[in-house]
Amino acid sequence: MTDVTIIGLGQMGLKLAELMLEAGKSVTLWNRSADKAAELVARGAQFAPSQAAAIAASPMTLICVYDYAAADEILNAEGVGAALDGHLVINLGTGSPEDARDAEAYVTRRGGRYLDGAIQAAPSQMGQDDTPILISGSAAVFAEALPVLNILAGNPTHLGERIDAAAFMDLATLSYVYGAFGGFLHGARIAESVDISVATFGRIVAQISPTFGTFFKHEAAVIDSGDFAITESPLRISIPAVERILRTSEGLGINTELPALLHQWLGRAGQAGLADEELAAMIKILRAG
Repeated sequence: MTDVTIIGLGQMGLKLAELMLEAGKSVTLWNRSADKAAELVARGAQFAPSQAAAIAASPMTLICVYDYAAADEILNAEGVGAALDGHLVINLGTGSPEDARDAEAYVTRRGGRYLDGAIQAAPSQMGQDDTPILISGSAAVFAEALPVLNILAGNPTHLGERIDAAAFMDLATLSYVYGAFGGFLHGARIAESVDISVATFGRIVAQISPTFGTFFKHEAAVIDSGDFAITESPLRISIPAVERILRTSEGLGINTELPALLHQWLGRAGQAGLADEELAAMIKILRAG
């Protein structure tokens, strides 16, 4: 019996296995392509002959594959159903809230325990003090898994008992990331359209990002509180600011879809009488549909 099993040896799975070995844990591995495990086996890991053998080899299995379709294929492989009895499975792949609910139901019907997770970092960022992993499911099972999770990430966050919470939060944070990246790309288009170095723009964005992260944290607390009295940024100052972005973009002849959307939202907020509330009050417009 080994301490932990890792199924899936893509870049992230390999990193998880490396961290476990470095922490002195005994590790069982399984991957469709056995050659990916060669270096880790040379360092002391064991390679299981099947998915069922891999799960049976350890009390806890981390599944880190491309998506839930791949995870489902593993969980439905021959012998896995019986191997799950009494074992803990933590799925760290990407999927929908419905996928998480289905996976939990499948594992628990077979006598296993299940946590759903989402890794919010690149492989090179794993194992650091601030590395985030989102986990949802039983609090007692999370406490059981925490010593292993702490090897992988200094900041594992338990989001509650509902199994789909990590999947929902993953979608929420990715919405922020892709929305911010859309804004970044629009800014890059402004810069390159007037022959300003995009690399310089990128360095400035890196410098201001921690400050704006703190600002977003404050705005989230405002939304949670329901008190939109002005504390940091009145919504009214953003209305002309975004309009300037839109008009300048139009003048430069670049894509205007993103600033036009924000301009529309802010315009509706102003018409709704929210101009003299905190910027976070714009969420009231989104709540209205």
